[in-house]
Amino acid sequence: MAFKVISPGLLTTVQDLGRPGYFHLGIPMSGAMDRFALRAANLLVGNDEGAAGLEAVFMGPQLEFEVDCTVAVTGADMPPRVDGQHVETWTAFRVKAGQTLTFDYLRGGARAYIAISGGIDTPPALGSRSTYAIGALGGYHGRALAVGDVVPLGRGGAVKEGRTLAPALRRLPGSPAELRVLPGLFWRLITEQAGRNFFDDEWKVAPEADRMGYRFRGGRPIEFEPREQPFGAGSDPSNIVDGCYSYGSIQVPGGSEPIVLHRDAVSGGGYFTLGAVISADMDLIGQLQPHTPVRFVRVDMDAALKARHDRAALLAKVRDALA
Repeated sequence: MAFKVISPGLLTTVQDLGRPGYFHLGIPMSGAMDRFALRAANLLVGNDEGAAGLEAVFMGPQLEFEVDCTVAVTGADMPPRVDGQHVETWTAFRVKAGQTLTFDYLRGGARAYIAISGGIDTPPALGSRSTYAIGALGGYHGRALAVGDVVPLGRGGAVKEGRTLAPALRRLPGSPAELRVLPGLFWRLITEQAGRNFFDDEWKVAPEADRMGYRFRGGRPIEFEPREQPFGAGSDPSNIVDGCYSYGSIQVPGGSEPIVLHRDAVSGGGYFTLGAVISADMDLIGQLQPHTPVRFVRVDMDAALKARHDRAALLAKVRDALA
């Protein structure tokens, strides 16, 4: 019960919904950058939503299957092929033993999610199969897939081929992408005008965008309120003595280029944070390519909680549609 990696693509890793509970020890949650897409892919093939699948960045892998499976590909528009024959994304399809799954060039988005009936059955690490490559934890021997790897699969049940998720139930960013932000504890360190500029300006995703964080550039620099740096902080006004970073926190080192911390980010450090992108919008970041235009939208706690409720309602509709 396995598949063999003929080509790993650009960066393909095993990911599930992550390993909560260890952030205070400096171990990030990791897991799928686009949790919604992974959940949908798993539901399409009859897996538990949290089963481990593959996250492929910008370029799909080439996989040869040793057993008959049901597969679904969601997230980025990276069209799959089985032995050269085109199959649909966001739809369950069959791959027979001996057949090969490949992918066309990326047409939109950034990360595709490949769910296989039975799920990937690599050994869990701290309760998760997610790959945290910097810590050599989880996944396939703690790293991205490589040529020749033979990846074990769990035993899946029978699933109807061809069932699909309607476009209205898929969630991908618009253009420009809108990311809602809840200002945080250190917002007081910047000027009122800088705060207005941050939300008024259009930013673009920088090439330095990965699982640790997404950098944005193109907006006006952040200006700080004059203050005497506290003992233990660096000389730059963006430095603080030390602080905890929540998932989605926005650093602005030097006041120039905001960085949204993502799935594999550190849990604390010496830069102030403007606030955080709300949890309901973090999936969207995982589908942003470099140079994509982005607007940050200020919200309050009530709006953030409503967005979380709306996202939960969308997931409920997906579950009902695929039940």
